[in-house]
Amino acid sequence: MKKILIIFSVCIFLCSLMAFSGFSQTSEDIIQKMIEIQGGKKTIESIADTTMSGTIELVQMGLSGAISVYKKEPDKRRVDVELMGMLITQAYDGTLAWWVNPQTGATEEMPETEAANMKREAMPSVALLNPKKYGLSFAYKGKETIEGKDHFVLEQTYPDGFKATLYVDSTTYLTTKSKGTQNTQMGEVEFEQFASDYKKVNGMMLPHSVVTYSNGAEYMKITLTEVKFNTGLEDSFFKMN
Repeated sequence: MKKILIIFSVCIFLCSLMAFSGFSQTSEDIIQKMIEIQGGKKTIESIADTTMSGTIELVQMGLSGAISVYKKEPDKRRVDVELMGMLITQAYDGTLAWWVNPQTGATEEMPETEAANMKREAMPSVALLNPKKYGLSFAYKGKETIEGKDHFVLEQTYPDGFKATLYVDSTTYLTTKSKGTQNTQMGEVEFEQFASDYKKVNGMMLPHSVVTYSNGAEYMKITLTEVKFNTGLEDSFFKMN
């Protein structure tokens, strides 16, 4: 069960990497191209809430199930994962991070480490449009070739000091890879994530396939089957019952 907790903590983090990409380079046209490819300023600003659903496969454990990720602007987030007949929930209501503990089935406040992760992941989608306002910074680290394609390498730093490295295709301006270290109750977990199958949904370009590796070994696949925007998610949906 502890392995499930570790994997679940990391899988929640992956969607935040899909949402934020940018540059600290002085070239404003590069930033603008990334915003445009994701849907443009007006489209990003029009999002009040997002619901993503699909399947999750824990490769090393031989398990598969369903995953749903809910985001309400500016600072609410919830993830539900169904595995082995269990519903594992983590959420942040803008103030409090909580979960349904898969070991006990009790609904309780999330441990400090996971709570910090969840709060970071609930950052508003419009943060890309004004990174400094939200405490985000991006350092350009040069270029790297991935599968024959040049990528910009960016180090993204969040307000709490968390860092992730993003690899952005220099032709499409889509993020195809990210890597970093995720804190969990079991310690630090190094991960790499590969995003693909980008599709436009209501004007927003989003990856529908993400494969995660830990210490070089594949251990999780997430495939999105549906993405919906502005469905009217209620604040109460993110509250701890």
